[in-house]
Amino acid sequence: MDQECCWNRDVIEQADCPKIGVGEEDLLVLKRQRNLEKCSDCPRLLSDLKQLRDENNPLAPILGDLLAEYHRQKNQIQSLVSFLDNKTLEMRFFHELGSVLQSSVDLDEVLSVALTAITAGKGFGMNRAFLLLTDREVGMLSGYLGIGPRNIEEASYVWNEIEQNDMDLQTLAQNFRLNKLSSERAKFHDLLEQLTVPLSNKDHILIKALDGKLPIMVESAFQHPDVPPELARLLGVDTFLLMPLISRNRRIGMIIADNCITHRPITEEDMHSLETFGFPVAFAIERASLYDKLQVELNRVTEAGKKLKEQQELIVRMENMALVGRITSSIAHSVRNPLMIIGGFARSMLKNSAESDPKRSFIESIVEETHQLEGVLDEILNYSDSLYPTRDFWDVNQLVVAALGESAVTLTPLGYAISYIPGHDLPPVYIDFKQLSYCLRTVLQNDVIGVSNDLSIEINSQSGENCVILRIEDHSRQISQTELDWLLVPFSETRDLGAGLGLALCKSMLEKQGIPFVAEANVQNGIRYTITLPTRKEDSHE
Repeated sequence: MDQECCWNRDVIEQADCPKIGVGEEDLLVLKRQRNLEKCSDCPRLLSDLKQLRDENNPLAPILGDLLAEYHRQKNQIQSLVSFLDNKTLEMRFFHELGSVLQSSVDLDEVLSVALTAITAGKGFGMNRAFLLLTDREVGMLSGYLGIGPRNIEEASYVWNEIEQNDMDLQTLAQNFRLNKLSSERAKFHDLLEQLTVPLSNKDHILIKALDGKLPIMVESAFQHPDVPPELARLLGVDTFLLMPLISRNRRIGMIIADNCITHRPITEEDMHSLETFGFPVAFAIERASLYDKLQVELNRVTEAGKKLKEQQELIVRMENMALVGRITSSIAHSVRNPLMIIGGFARSMLKNSAESDPKRSFIESIVEETHQLEGVLDEILNYSDSLYPTRDFWDVNQLVVAALGESAVTLTPLGYAISYIPGHDLPPVYIDFKQLSYCLRTVLQNDVIGVSNDLSIEINSQSGENCVILRIEDHSRQISQTELDWLLVPFSETRDLGAGLGLALCKSMLEKQGIPFVAEANVQNGIRYTITLPTRKEDSHE
C-alpha cells in the first residue's frame, strides 16, 4: 500500500509532515519523539489506517485500538496535569493566606485578608461575602463586616480596577483595609444590622449551620423550608453558602458567600475549598479577638498599677510629712517654753529700766531677737498644722478683713497703705479658715521693710466659675521672677531675701487644699498674688 504518513521513516523533510512547525526541526531526525507528539494526530496517519481497514489488513483493528487508547491516556494525563496545576496554585494561595493569618494579631487585618480571599478572583472568586461574629456575653450572632459589589455597575468598576492594577492577594487585602474597610462596613450597614440572630434560636438555619459545624449549600432559598423568608429577601439571591467558623470546638462566627452578580453556580469543590479555608480563618479571628481583649486588660492593669504606685508614693509622702510634723512640733514646743520665759523676763526688765540705763539697748536686742524667734516657731508650728487642713464654707470678705486688721498693727506704723475692694454677692468658699488667714497675713507682711518708695498694697476679690478669685498686688517689693520662685521653695531663702518658711509655707498649705497659688513678679510694679478659692467641695480635691 502507498503510505501517506511518514511515521515509519527515520529521517524526513519539512514538507513530508504537515504537523511540524517552525522551531520543531529537531523532530525531522527524531523518529520516536515525532511519532508520539505528531503522528498520533496526523490526518495522513488516519488516512493510512482507513486504507488498511479497507484492505482488511489484520493490523488495522489493533492499530486503531492502540491509537484510541493512546488518545485516552494522553487526555487523562493532560487532565491530571491541569488538576495538579490548579492544586499547586491553590496550595500557593493557601500558603500565602496562611502566612498572613498566622502572623497577624490585628482583627481588622485578619478580616480584610479573609474576606478579600473569598471575593478576589485570585482567591475563591465569590461575588459577595458577609462575616457574622458570635458574642457570648449577649448571646447573639451579629453581622460584623461585608465585602463585594451591590450592583453590576459597581462590580464592573471594581473588577476593572483589580485587573488593571494586577495586585496579589496580600496587596489587595492591604488596599482593602486601608482604603475600603470603613466604606464597605458603611455600605452594608443596613444588611449587617438585620443579620442578627440569637444563639438560643436553634431552629434558625444560621444557628443550625453554626451548631452543626459543617458548611451548608442553600439552593432555592425563596422556597427552602428552613430559610426564613426575611433572610432570603435580605440577601436577594436564590443560592448561597453558609460557612461556620469553628476553632477548637468554639463557635467563632459565620461566613455567608454568594454570587449575586454573576450567578455562577457554587460547586462542591468551592464548598470544600472554603471549608478548608475556614479553619485557619476561625483560629486567626479568635486569636486576634483574644489579643484585643488582652490589650484592654493590659491597659487596665497598667493603669491600675500606675494608680497603685501613685497611692504608694502618696502614702510615703504623707508618712514623711507626718514624721516631719511630729518632729517640728516637738522641737518647737520644747523651745517655746524657755523662749517665753526669756522673752517675758526681758520685756519685764525693759519695762522697768530707765531710758538712760546703759544696759537698756542690750535688753531691747534680747526682746527683738526673742520676738523674731517666736515668729519662726509660729511658722514651724503652722507648717505642722498645714499637714492636716480642716475645711468648711467661709465668707471671703470676712476672712480678708480679719487678716487686714491683724496686719495693720505692723504695717501702718511703717507707712504702708492697704486698700481692699470687696466683691459683691460672693458665694462662700470651701477652705481652712485658719490656714488661709495665716497665708494672707504672711503675704501682707512678707517684707515689712520694703525696697520701693511705693508702700501700697491693693486687694480685690471677684467671682469666677465655681470659684472666688482673690488678688493681692504688693507694690513695695521689686524683685525678679527668679528670686520670687526661690522664695517659694521651703527652707531655701537666703539672708538677703529673708528668713524662715514664709511664702513657701503658704504655697504648701494652699496646694494641700487644692487651691492654686500664683505669684508673679514685676520689677517695676511689684508682686501680684492670685489665689483661686473653690466654692464647691469637689473643686477642692478633698
